[in-house]
Amino acid sequence: MALDPNAGKRLDPADLLDVPRLIAAYYDRKPDPSVPAQRVSFGTSGHRGSAFSSSFNEGHILATTEAICRYRRAQGTDGPLFLAMDTHALSEPAHGTALEVLAAHGVDVRIAFEGYTPTPALSHAILAHNRGRKTGLADGIVVTPSHNPPADGGFKYNPTNGGPADTTATKWIENEANRLLTGGLTEVKRVTLEAALKAPTTRRHDFLSAYVEDLGAVIDFDALAGAKLKLGVDPLGGAGVAYWPRIAERWKLPLEVLNAGVDPAFAFMTRDWDGKIRMDCSSRHAMAGLIALKDRFDVAFACDTDHDRHGIVARSAGLLNPNHYLAVAVAYLFRERKGWPAKAAVGKTMVSSSMIDRVAASLGRRLHEVPVGFKWFVDGLLDGSLGFGGEESAGASLLRRDGSVWTTDKDGIALALLSAEMTAKRGRDPGELYRELAAEHGDPAYERIDAPATPELKAALLALAPEDFPAQELAGEKIESVMTKAPGNGAALGGLKVATKNGWFAARPSGTEDVYKIYAESFLGPEHLRRVQAQAAESIAGLAVRA
Repeated sequence: MALDPNAGKRLDPADLLDVPRLIAAYYDRKPDPSVPAQRVSFGTSGHRGSAFSSSFNEGHILATTEAICRYRRAQGTDGPLFLAMDTHALSEPAHGTALEVLAAHGVDVRIAFEGYTPTPALSHAILAHNRGRKTGLADGIVVTPSHNPPADGGFKYNPTNGGPADTTATKWIENEANRLLTGGLTEVKRVTLEAALKAPTTRRHDFLSAYVEDLGAVIDFDALAGAKLKLGVDPLGGAGVAYWPRIAERWKLPLEVLNAGVDPAFAFMTRDWDGKIRMDCSSRHAMAGLIALKDRFDVAFACDTDHDRHGIVARSAGLLNPNHYLAVAVAYLFRERKGWPAKAAVGKTMVSSSMIDRVAASLGRRLHEVPVGFKWFVDGLLDGSLGFGGEESAGASLLRRDGSVWTTDKDGIALALLSAEMTAKRGRDPGELYRELAAEHGDPAYERIDAPATPELKAALLALAPEDFPAQELAGEKIESVMTKAPGNGAALGGLKVATKNGWFAARPSGTEDVYKIYAESFLGPEHLRRVQAQAAESIAGLAVRA
């Protein structure tokens, strides 16, 4: 899609989000469950929408929280529920609505002292509580739309394993929430926010101290002590704003914290590729401010609004492609972490770079390839069979240094700090380390393209079988595999992946927009990548005609 001429520039003040009007719409607009776009819909990571479009309003949160209460009761989950929120404008009112329902059900709720809580800190809290327990297990809710624009809201459930809920859970919650919406919310239990805050079941929890104090279990801070690095971090006005100064103080890091304020309009952000504001730490347009400062630091980093994603800015390379950093992290960790299980595998999504495949093979480690969605890594991180799980969209987590579970949701904070650790230990920043990998394994060209898609085409992509792609060659190379299921766990990709020795493409429909995504990569250079993309687009066009 075309690059907006204002990409990388700040919004004019007149174009900033009208926060009071958005919050008024949250309470005033009533979703119509007969309209598909106004129903509760769990995508790869919870329900998302905007109050302005009647897709994220008080009614959605009342229904979804009631459904979660019923789901956890059916599952026998009777321990505390950790409730977290990020800094989006809709997060605080949704947090309050959820608390009203949870208190009415007598749920033991833990909310933050410091107001905002990163997603990894919530996952860490659930796992810390549940460690060694068989009863009284905890779960959690994160109120966040991740890196989405300022007018968006999001609501995600994390069960007792600490990670994103699987499809079975989210479908049950989604269906029950929509049934409650259709019934006019008459079955929803609720108390006032004042009563909920005063309820004996509502208690404050120090997410921040528990997470920060434990970071030494996953990051080697001793290696940073004498390295004399200059580090920078931009929280992008997100849930980690209070965490970074505490991390720097506790672990004695030479870390400069930039843009430490919170602004629900995100006026300090630069526009993304399409002119919209997104707190996307993997976008060079959204990250223009930090990239401009790269020469001030040996390595700098940022996280998105709920801090489950990482963006790494190296002095040698600027903003690293997320795939490049994932490959560097795998190469570093599986050599450096001596306490990890010998059989711990490398986890990646099917649309992540094949550079990770080559690095894993060179390390003698098994590759565990799954569909898009971090939920597919949860079990492996929990039992230690995965040392690392990463997504091409800059989300990843890893084991503790002793090989036990750290978080089962994405942890942008740990992955950001890891870039500093490897720079200190290797004496080269992640950009330089990636160039070494490219010299050894090849330097792939990778790109994702979004293209318009009708509902019929999206349905056709979801229904594809390997035999629906009869070609024998892709961009001049023999096709080695055509897959609609992930080799790591046999789960459906929700699309198609076609691979040769030196290139591949994958096509899958978006779960939230009327587009489909073509991911493609070539180890034979940009020109060959264009040929792969052209053949992929031609194939999808043929499918569109049949649809």
